Amino acid sequence: MPGWLRCAVAVVCVWVPSAPAGADISAVVQSTYADFSVSAPTPTTVFVCHGYGCRFRNEVDFSGADRATLTRFLVAGHGSAAAERRAVAAAGAWFDRRIAVDAGTKGHVARAGMSHMNEADQFDCIDSSRNTTSLLLVLEELHLLRFHDVDPPEARGHLFDGRPPHATAVLIEKASGVRWSVDSWTRGYGQPPEVMPLALWETLD
Repeated sequence: MPGWLRCAVAVVCVWVPSAPAGADISAVVQSTYADFSVSAPTPTTVFVCHGYGCRFRNEVDFSGADRATLTRFLVAGHGSAAAERRAVAAAGAWFDRRIAVDAGTKGHVARAGMSHMNEADQFDCIDSSRNTTSLLLVLEELHLLRFHDVDPPEARGHLFDGRPPHATAVLIEKASGVRWSVDSWTRGYGQPPEVMPLALWETLD
């Protein structure tokens, strides 16, 4: 594990290099997974990170029934961008429960800190931002996102500014260009991720 990642684990989260806003999928994949040697998701397979800094990975196979479930969630959000964000959050709660079956992460806690860093069933924000981005990319590949594109994870707080580091998955609204945080690290097992404007998310501690 490189030194910067060990430091990230010690403080829970770390700076995440990002691709330009509205980046294409290949740029999102490179920015999201390259530093962790994790394969990009497909509509049939997702590699789940857990145990802090993507220390553990589990391959989760998505069945036709899983893809049909995601479709039902997102169809409910086809009326507007706001409705689609609500649908993404609902899909995120289902996704958390679904991956727990294979990754052994059932019962993980919200905002897992240093007291949990040796526990394979917990997520730091590196894990959660990658996993949520994987979900978003699957939705994109299934052509279920009408109003948003997927952006790479974004970070706030870099120690030198006196703020604790934290990372989140990101959507960008096509019509307005507004970027939205989709933050699952702040929520416990089976709960929907927090969705808010990235500009607001960046002001929080």
